[in-house]
Amino acid sequence: MELRHLEYFVAVAEERSFTRAAARLHVVQSAVSAAIKTLERELRTEILRRTSREVALTEAGTVLLPRARTILDSVRETIDAIDGVRGTIGGEIRLGLMASVPWLDLPAVLGRMHAEHPEVRLRSSHRAGGSQELAAAVVAGELDLAILSDPGPFGRKLRLTELRSFPMRLLVPATHSLAERRSARLEELEGETFVDLPQGFGSRAVVDRAFAAADLTRSVSIEVGDGSVVADYVRQGLGIAIVPEAYARADSIVRSLALTASSGLTWRMCLAAPRDRELGTAAKVLTTMVLDALEK
Repeated sequence: MELRHLEYFVAVAEERSFTRAAARLHVVQSAVSAAIKTLERELRTEILRRTSREVALTEAGTVLLPRARTILDSVRETIDAIDGVRGTIGGEIRLGLMASVPWLDLPAVLGRMHAEHPEVRLRSSHRAGGSQELAAAVVAGELDLAILSDPGPFGRKLRLTELRSFPMRLLVPATHSLAERRSARLEELEGETFVDLPQGFGSRAVVDRAFAAADLTRSVSIEVGDGSVVADYVRQGLGIAIVPEAYARADSIVRSLALTASSGLTWRMCLAAPRDRELGTAAKVLTTMVLDALEK
């Protein structure tokens, strides 16, 4: 059994696609298909079920996936240790990101990492399920690090380093009855129609918890996948929104109000790392660079 075959299998399993896996691995799709067939022949069982629409794990594939990740992680740790003896930093960093990170010049951070350690392969990706899906991917070993907010039930399995925190702001159209106010209470928002991110996203979890704690209900009619565009929907009169201050773009059409301190609405951003696995040297260096960038 070749390590390359396990790497190809993990890529297909995570991407749920031979095409996307090949693009991620920078190889032709036929090479990925051939590797999977060889692996299935060696294991004497089918590990992936292929249909015209998707690729899914079989029962055997589900058993193999965490073990394949463990083997590959062990190899990465070994290479990392040898690089340390040689005085170099190499390997790969798999970084998970939210749709936007407006408070951090991430291209500059990754550019510095590439310039100072060109042998390190950088791979960043998003998750449609937001912070909780990013957290799950770190726990599962799909990612080395992730920048996220609320990790949900996966938080106890992560080491979380707080990077920034932002108060939440209320966005309303200029024609709204609260538009001329400087602040508002959650109780005043019951019955309103909201624009928000989907469940699983950190800022959504913050707001949902605050309403639940106040024994209030709310209706989210429009869900968007990027916090930076929520204000555009409010601008069109499609609802009001509670967003982190970093996304609270106000103008003559959209007004931004503070929420009273009793609401306890704060959006915290963290760098998440696995609690049960040691970070490689490259990931540790990148962590330091992220923290350095926030201090400038």
